Amino acid sequence: MITQTIPSSITKKSLARIFMSLLFALAIISVSLSKAQALEMPDLTTLIEKNRKAVVNIKVEISESNDYSSELENLPKELQQFFKQMPHSKRPKGYRKKRPTDKAYGSGFIISSDGYVITNAHVIKDAESIKVTLSDKRELVAKLIGADKDSDIALLKINAKNLPALELGDSSTLKVGQWVYAIGAPFGLDYTATQGIVSALSRHLPDGNYVPFIQTDVAVNPGNSGGPLFDLNGKVIGVNSMIYSRSGGFMGVSFSIPSNLVKNVTEQLKTKGYVSRGKLGVHIQDLSQELATSFQLKSPEGALVAKVEKDSAAEKSGILPGDVIIAYGNSPIRSASDLPPLVGDTLIGSEVSVKLIRNGKEKSIPIKVGELENKAKLEKKEIAKVNNGESLGLLISKLNEKQRTKAQLKGNGVYISKVIPNSIAEQAGFKAGDIIRSFNNQTINTPDDLKKAAKNMPKNRPVAVLIVRGTQTRFLAVIKKKQ
Repeated sequence: MITQTIPSSITKKSLARIFMSLLFALAIISVSLSKAQALEMPDLTTLIEKNRKAVVNIKVEISESNDYSSELENLPKELQQFFKQMPHSKRPKGYRKKRPTDKAYGSGFIISSDGYVITNAHVIKDAESIKVTLSDKRELVAKLIGADKDSDIALLKINAKNLPALELGDSSTLKVGQWVYAIGAPFGLDYTATQGIVSALSRHLPDGNYVPFIQTDVAVNPGNSGGPLFDLNGKVIGVNSMIYSRSGGFMGVSFSIPSNLVKNVTEQLKTKGYVSRGKLGVHIQDLSQELATSFQLKSPEGALVAKVEKDSAAEKSGILPGDVIIAYGNSPIRSASDLPPLVGDTLIGSEVSVKLIRNGKEKSIPIKVGELENKAKLEKKEIAKVNNGESLGLLISKLNEKQRTKAQLKGNGVYISKVIPNSIAEQAGFKAGDIIRSFNNQTINTPDDLKKAAKNMPKNRPVAVLIVRGTQTRFLAVIKKKQ
């Protein structure tokens, strides 16, 4: 056992003084650290109080028609009639004309005093009605101006004036580590504020080819979607879109759409109702070290061209499979995911210099950027044709293998991706997902086949159309009336 003797020169009073001095020193250090931390931590109270008034809650109602007719038609005729006459409570599962209205909730924010509102496209997907609740508790019906699935941005309009509005900032000035905060309605808890830092920039996700996401550790949960992400100047530098989670709840990784991209998308939605994007017409992939070595590259950087589409801008400019794109205009391409956002944001028809490596040698090729096929643009044109009586009202595409497998189909046909409301096709009973196999006794193999057959169909006389719905084959009658 070891013992230690206190020198006689040190009295109890001396020990007390030393102890008190140590406590005092620790208190000073603690206060100093607290003050330093206070200087580093931003005071968000004023900013939140000012900006929360322009943040809105969004409620979406989705009424889905439940098509029980297809289930009944698989039964013998006598049983079909039997089930149709039964009381609703005794009808088979799925037999009801309309499901109870589903509701979805999200956030949004006002960008102009006359009522334009930004939110996520996925918040208002399949909406029959959209309602916006303002900070003064007014609930207003919103009109959908346009939605862009690729960027997950939607633009709404409410009928109101002199509204508080937020300003979109410059997301290109963001730096990793800077403070940001969000306001939204997670789990329906309106005007909830959360804060954090920018964790990373230009994150490319598998389903977000055209969005270089801002990654933050700001708490974002269901209901925050579509709400604003602010910088410390009180400007919106992102729109909160999604989280990474293994549990369904927040895990410290959230993603926001950069404000500079939002500006471009909302302006196009406001003026055209859809978003146009540039297209090269190349299928690209990342490089492994082995592939880089085989293509005589020092490092696995760039976008490797695996395929060039026929009649595309890339083919016309002379780009070949095996080329490695290392720069687009003045922007370096370090991975395949760097290229799509740059091309998509390019003005259609403009000329851009593409730097690539071919057979170990660097080469620059000028390319005139084409236009990416846009379903919203096609739909708008189709609606115009329907209104003029020139179209059946169908958006169609060539069958792919996934659609063939799902329908258990080995033969011909074209796929219906959308039926335009109030069109001839809707009146005849066509639905998205149907596959058209023949039209007026003419076999349909391609979209062009259907367009020709529909153009030559007689007026004021029904024609038979053979379709596959699910895995069942049936006929529908279509009548094109004279204008």
